[in-house]
Amino acid sequence: MGVGEFCRFGVLTASDRASSGEYVDLSGPAIEGFLEEALTSPWEVERAIVPDERHEIASSLIDMVDNRGCSVVVTTGGTGPAPRDVTPEATTSVCDKMLPGFA
Repeated sequence: MGVGEFCRFGVLTASDRASSGEYVDLSGPAIEGFLEEALTSPWEVERAIVPDERHEIASSLIDMVDNRGCSVVVTTGGTGPAPRDVTPEATTSVCDKMLPGFA
């Protein structure tokens, strides 16, 4: 990035209930709020909410980077012990390089 250019962040929420409209996602906006407080350089955000489906998560990650131009994608949700919590597996299936400790 050069001077005056901005960074585009992706914020991806994996949640069956939030993606169906059963409840309002609070974690995605919380991440965006953190970015607002932490970053001083120009930036913008692309947000998405998808169900806890490995294919949906992986496809959205690819879309955010390849089509929406996100340099960084932060995921939230889908990381618990339930069988449908597959965000880590979906993420590793599409990443070329992992950054342990940043997840």
